Amino acid sequence: MGVGFTLAPRLALAQAEPARERPREGDLLVAVGATGAPEPLKPDDLALGSKQMFAWPIDPESNTVRDGSRLNRILLLRLDPESLDPVTKERAAEGAVAYSAICTHTGCDVIGWHADSQHLECPCHYSQYDPKAAAKVVSGPAPRPLPALPLRIADGRLVVAKPFTGRAGFQQV
Repeated sequence: MGVGFTLAPRLALAQAEPARERPREGDLLVAVGATGAPEPLKPDDLALGSKQMFAWPIDPESNTVRDGSRLNRILLLRLDPESLDPVTKERAAEGAVAYSAICTHTGCDVIGWHADSQHLECPCHYSQYDPKAAAKVVSGPAPRPLPALPLRIADGRLVVAKPFTGRAGFQQV
């Protein structure tokens, strides 16, 4: 029990740290690795049908980039809106879709892109996801789709419309 009391303040502090908070409604998105002052992303910053871009959410009030947890890493794609299934189209903004960048199998970063099939791939165990169909698993050992991050556009910028649709990352069984 003493260990619990020792760890509780640290856990509370980690959860209250603004850079570790999960994306919230109204957050903007900024490119991972951008230098200088973070510039909020616009739909036109994403090339139609190209490889995913990685982003962090940023609190527009405090300008806090929520990069304190890798679970906040977001992958962005811009796809033809007519190619999206109804659920995905509802979460998209001008064809821009956002998903957790963390594979649901063992937590590796989903960095692969197959332009021919327009599937995302995790390089660790080759799970593939279909970003046009709510990032459902199309092959590999991943147990569930990538959580989506619904988007909207405000003042020409991509904005988080709602939190992730599921738990980012993986769960050990």
